Amino acid sequence: MDPRPESPLNPIPPLILALFVVMMGIELVFQLGARGIIGGPQAIGWRQVAVMDYGFQGVFPSHMIETRQIRPEFLMRFISYPFINGSFSGALIAGVMLLALGKFVGDVMAPVAVFFVWLVATIGGALAMWGLADEGAWLYGGFPPVYGLIGAFTYLLWVRLGSVGASQLQAFRLIAVLVGIQVVFGVVFGFAPDWPADLGGFVAGLIAAPVAAPGGVAALIAKLRQRG
Repeated sequence: MDPRPESPLNPIPPLILALFVVMMGIELVFQLGARGIIGGPQAIGWRQVAVMDYGFQGVFPSHMIETRQIRPEFLMRFISYPFINGSFSGALIAGVMLLALGKFVGDVMAPVAVFFVWLVATIGGALAMWGLADEGAWLYGGFPPVYGLIGAFTYLLWVRLGSVGASQLQAFRLIAVLVGIQVVFGVVFGFAPDWPADLGGFVAGLIAAPVAAPGGVAALIAKLRQRG
C-alpha cells in the first residue's frame, strides 16, 4: 500500500494541456498574421486556408466510399478540425472549457483515458456531421470534443449519483442547460450548421467514458466514493 496521501488537487492531464497549447498556438499565428506582424499580406487569409486544408466536410468520407479509396489527407480531417477555430473568442472559450473539463474528468480517469475520450468525441463529432448535416457544411473548431468531455463528465456524475442512491437524472443537468442555451440562440440568431457535431461529440464521449475507465463501473464507483 502506498503510504503517500493522494493529492486532492490533480493536475490537468498533460495530453489535454498539450492539445490546448497547440490549439491556442495556432490561433496566435492566425492573430499575428491577420495583423500583418508575420507572414506578409497573404497571412490575412491563413485562417480561411487552414479551414479548407484541415476542416471537415461530409464530402470527404463520401468520396472515399464512392471511389473505394482511402485518402490519408481526408482521414486526417476527422481529427484536425478542432485545432482550427473561427475566431479568437471561439478558440479561447473552447480552450478554457477543454482545460476545465479535462481537469474534472482527469480527477477520476487516467490521463490517457481522458485523451481517448477527446479523440473518440472528435471522430464522433465528424461522423455525426457527415450523417446529419449537409455534405457541403464545414466543421471546424474545438467544441465537439469539449462536448465529448461533457459526456464523460455526465457519465461519471451519473455513476456517482447512483452509488449514493440519488436521482441520476441530475447528471444530465449540465448538458440540458447547454442545449437550452443553444436552442435560445438558435431561435434568435439561427441554428449553427455544425450543431450535429456537438451532439455527436457528447454521445461519443458518453459512450467512450465507461470503455476508457480502468476497472469498469465497479472501480469507478469505489474511486468516486473515496472522493465523495
